[in-house]
Amino acid sequence: MYILSMISLGFIPILIGFILIYGTYKQVPTYESFVEGGKEGIKIAITIIPFLVGMLVAISIFRASGALEALMRLIRPGMNYLGIPAEIVPLAIIRPISGTAALGMTSDLIAVHGPDSYIGRLSSVLQGSTDTTFYVLTVYFGAVGIKKMGDALKVGLLADLVGIIAAVVVVTIFFGAK
Repeated sequence: MYILSMISLGFIPILIGFILIYGTYKQVPTYESFVEGGKEGIKIAITIIPFLVGMLVAISIFRASGALEALMRLIRPGMNYLGIPAEIVPLAIIRPISGTAALGMTSDLIAVHGPDSYIGRLSSVLQGSTDTTFYVLTVYFGAVGIKKMGDALKVGLLADLVGIIAAVVVVTIFFGAK
């Protein structure tokens, strides 16, 4: 374990050093390229701030308005019929919107139900099987100025749905239901 820790601690500096040496060997102005990349990074960060703020406000309104709880009451019977714990549904809804909020929900579910419970395992697998589709579309497409993202949204949400179904199936197969 000690050797692995030492390798992992030194990996990033070695990688950066290798890139600088290789760039210098190829006669690339490495420092100037680094500074130019930093400038572009700051411009992109400033460009995406309005998109991030809008998305975070929408998430806060959705949760604070009680819409999430109302939706839970509405779909709980169907989830129970399918054998899917209703506690997972808010995570499945929030995950495509915000990774941070989903991570917070996953932490809460694990704290309440335990990491080795069906819900704890399912929330962990779901967290890793889906993506922050709305975040990706809002931030990255917004940063590069793509306005028409309907097809990407459909495919991203379909991939999230497949990830949710796969998480339920895999956790049920490997760990059993409830």
